[in-house]
Amino acid sequence: MLVGFDGADDAAVFKLADNRLLLQTVDFFTPVVDNPYDFGQIAAANSLSDIYAMGGTPLFALNIVGFPIKELPREILTEILQGGIDKAQEAGITIAGGHSIDDKEPKYGLVVTGEVREEDLLSNSGAQPGDILVLTKPLGTGIIATAIKQGVADKATIETATAVMSQLNRAAIDCTKNIKVNAGTDITGFGLLGHLGEMCRASQVSAVINFSSLPKLPQVDQLIEKNLIPGGTRRNLSYADKFTAFSNKLSGDQKLLAADAQTSGGLLLSIPPAAVNQYLHKFGDLTGQEASPIGEVIQHQKKMLQVDL
Repeated sequence: MLVGFDGADDAAVFKLADNRLLLQTVDFFTPVVDNPYDFGQIAAANSLSDIYAMGGTPLFALNIVGFPIKELPREILTEILQGGIDKAQEAGITIAGGHSIDDKEPKYGLVVTGEVREEDLLSNSGAQPGDILVLTKPLGTGIIATAIKQGVADKATIETATAVMSQLNRAAIDCTKNIKVNAGTDITGFGLLGHLGEMCRASQVSAVINFSSLPKLPQVDQLIEKNLIPGGTRRNLSYADKFTAFSNKLSGDQKLLAADAQTSGGLLLSIPPAAVNQYLHKFGDLTGQEASPIGEVIQHQKKMLQVDL
């Protein structure tokens, strides 16, 4: 076992033979959108993300399902599973079975097995002072999911957030081929500050974030003003406050966005300055979207993170 849970990496890594490494991860959660098919897509993309975050290629997956089979129509379960199947096919893999239980609240996700060559393995422990931090998806999905649950998110906001959460991180990691990347992780439930804190701790460095450079989904600021904040985001901020120095120019709402608990978020990559523009151009050409440089890695400081305006 080369990578277990100790370093808070995204997947377990087991060495097979020569330079072949086996990756395995599991993730599942309750619905974050109302549409069952979209929920299946998002949950599958989220599970697959851990393999991409380690620099790997998924091989196959297994379903994990909880569903109140006597209380909701089976057609809803069919739609959830079809969403997962279609997203797995987009990733080029098969869902080869799984396990289900009768549960009061729907839950869905995948166990994903993947592989990576040893020289291509990407962990969260290699960030170097001087590296530029690049984020590949906008923030705010946790806040929007809360607005959806409370029935106050408009159609355009829901559609945009669903598209972002359903997007595979495959292109984001494909763009690293032949480009030096020192460390990486994906941004999910612990939020940007939590996952970056894990990277800094594992790499024994610190980081400076420019809040004004953080990409965010449309309408997120307005939803924050309405106090549509998930409990996980508040817990994330309380935790991150212990190792983060915030500029006194930042508002409480801005701090919450930096800590927002993401579902199927983007990759956070630590890239040497000389390779950043090449990565950004490749990402733009391949996806038609923009990845965002949001800060830099610095020598270890008393506070692991610094967030400037």
